[in-house]
Amino acid sequence: MNYSGCRKEIQDILKEVKDIVNVCSDGTGISLAAEEWEENGYLITKDASEVVIKYHRKSDFCRALLMLCKKEGEDSWLHREKSSFDEFGVMLDFSRNAVMNLEKTKLFIRTVALMGYNFVGLYMEDTIEIPEEPYWGYMRGAMTAGELKEIDEYAAIFDIEIRAYIQTLAHVNQITRYEEYQEIIDTNDILLAGEERTYQLIENLIKAVSENLSSRKINIGMDEAHMVGLGKYLDKHGYSDRFKIMEEHLNRVLAICRKYGLQVQMWSDMFFRLAYGGEYYVKEDTMAASLNIPPDVELVYWDYYSCDKERYDMMLKNHLKIADRVGFAGGAWKWTGFAPHNAYSLEIGKAAIEACKENGIKSVVITAWGDNGGEASSFSILPALYADAEFHYAGSFEPSKFKFLTGMSFDEFMQIESANLFSKDTTIHNNASKYLLYNDVFLGTFDTVIFEGISEFYQNAALQLEKLSTNKNYGYLFDTQSKLCTVLQHKADLGRRIKAFYDKGDRQQLSGIEEKEIPAILKALEEFYQAFEAQWEKENKPFGFEVQCIRIGGLQKRLEYVKRQLKAYVSGEKEKIEELEVERRAFHYYAEEDISKINYNLWREIVSPGDMG
Repeated sequence: MNYSGCRKEIQDILKEVKDIVNVCSDGTGISLAAEEWEENGYLITKDASEVVIKYHRKSDFCRALLMLCKKEGEDSWLHREKSSFDEFGVMLDFSRNAVMNLEKTKLFIRTVALMGYNFVGLYMEDTIEIPEEPYWGYMRGAMTAGELKEIDEYAAIFDIEIRAYIQTLAHVNQITRYEEYQEIIDTNDILLAGEERTYQLIENLIKAVSENLSSRKINIGMDEAHMVGLGKYLDKHGYSDRFKIMEEHLNRVLAICRKYGLQVQMWSDMFFRLAYGGEYYVKEDTMAASLNIPPDVELVYWDYYSCDKERYDMMLKNHLKIADRVGFAGGAWKWTGFAPHNAYSLEIGKAAIEACKENGIKSVVITAWGDNGGEASSFSILPALYADAEFHYAGSFEPSKFKFLTGMSFDEFMQIESANLFSKDTTIHNNASKYLLYNDVFLGTFDTVIFEGISEFYQNAALQLEKLSTNKNYGYLFDTQSKLCTVLQHKADLGRRIKAFYDKGDRQQLSGIEEKEIPAILKALEEFYQAFEAQWEKENKPFGFEVQCIRIGGLQKRLEYVKRQLKAYVSGEKEKIEELEVERRAFHYYAEEDISKINYNLWREIVSPGDMG
């Protein structure tokens, strides 16, 4: 393709994406012309000698390139796609230990630009350097001013905005350990409203965002502050109307944002609950109170939990009754362990995006949270992000273009979640691969959900994932997953078998587990650890990986302890193993007992009923 006649800004895009879509030019070949136009989306026309791309935004142009790849070799044709939303973005979680490095952040930007996304949000609770707050994000991989500016400038090549997602009320748990912030913590992880030091901190944070990112749009958080006003605030001021506290606090934060010329988004749940009698996911029009939402605030309805279009439709309609400006946040599930939930994300994405279109929503973001350690790669959800972009532009799903993005077919990449695929029903999901990895083989918290044949299930998954680990672009993700499945092949049902053999007094079987099986698990676990470490180092800053070292290292030491205890029991040195004397009870952290539906993500509660501090 000869793009020498295109404007420099288009040539810059083509140079950046050539490693993905394999566009090259030596001054010969089909001529490319790129023209801006006022209509949204893009139009491609091609004849024997020329391709013309008309585009509204550069992100539309980028998406058009992917269509060009699909139609390579075809003669004359025309293709048109319209964007459904003015703003369509992805939010990366930089606050759950995994802060993506610059190289991979740029790759992520290039990749989602080719899907048609036009903004990328960075969720930074404390992971942003603030000169006036030296302990804010300290040893957490906080984004520096230089890094933010470099990302911002790079994204501008594709006409992609980099937006800050921050917190200005709750979810500031990582700073509560520092004495200097104790005076402005109301309770739990909630800032103390009404205190001047609180607003000094918030201004320092907003100033850092404003100075280092060119976007004038910001999400100020304010979600899930359920205990606001019930800690230090209560001690200082007595009981106050909590809506008044929220309202006064929001107005103070808005004044700071206006000072820096920022347009504000915030999560809707706190105000929505006030308007609808304490509930968030209401099914009917049950509005209990009218609210005075400032007109320059956009409320974002977030929902990652339903495949029911009617739920999204009702919730959007209810939101539009309390605010003129409403956005939507969906989810690409990667926040419950090492493996994503792309199949489920496709189901919820299709339902939500259709409802957003029908209700005239103009701003949509797909969140990629990283709860409890950020274990899953942000690149593991590329199928979900691709599908949501398809629903956004085309209204239907066409998978073939995905291979040009990744070098793998869509169906191949979807196997990345094999560690959790216990059901063909894509409207349910689980994170068994995490809680079975850390499930203690003597305590057996999750043993009652294990099914017959789970070892063979993981053996087959490991072999299939290993075949995909040779992909030059994303093979390392499948290598990690394959090695995780190999560990689970040997470990998933180990606790049940140990207990059964112990109850029968079968020391011979226990001896085999001690001498052969546990060493094999430890070897497989070390191989998984090495693959996971390599994946983390490839994608993220090193900060936060110490948590993974502690978790996996703790599992290794615990297995070594189990090995010694079994040896002592088999040899007669110990008369009994007390943990195995206890009668097993069903998994009861909550009522669900079907492994294909259980999501339990809290490491500290998976590993032990004991106090983890």
